[in-house]
Amino acid sequence: MELANHLFFRLYQCANMLHKTGTRAVEEEGLTTQQWAVLGALSRPEAEGGMSVGDLARYLMVSRQNLSGLLSRMERDGHIGSAPDGRDRRSRLITMTDSGREVWIVQAQPKIHHYYEQALEGFSVSDITHSLHYLLKLLENMKRLDDDTEPTPTQSGADV
Repeated sequence: MELANHLFFRLYQCANMLHKTGTRAVEEEGLTTQQWAVLGALSRPEAEGGMSVGDLARYLMVSRQNLSGLLSRMERDGHIGSAPDGRDRRSRLITMTDSGREVWIVQAQPKIHHYYEQALEGFSVSDITHSLHYLLKLLENMKRLDDDTEPTPTQSGADV
């Protein structure tokens, strides 16, 4: 258990340092690591037509509530747009604007790549591959824990 505690504490510290140092890397563009993640998600070829708020929240593994304020700020800043989803009018479709694409591709990405080089200094390709493998394995286990804790109708107070 002590080894597991050390591992999870270091993971917690890495997440905090990612937010701190990653945001510093793109702050001149007016971005945070959370906004960087949204733009990265929307820049993928499979998201070319946009993503629903729910799909974006699931992809980023955040709550819709946490994502809502972030998306509002990004829309205010002109990085993203939102419109009713043609397939489901109750759902909003989030897309990257031309201005957001310019910020993402021209301004932020070179700084992000430089950040990666600095943060991964001393890592071999093998080190990075193994780290990714173990993080994905840990993430899958955590997802399973999350699925196990989803409230059932009786746990959420709903009538059966």
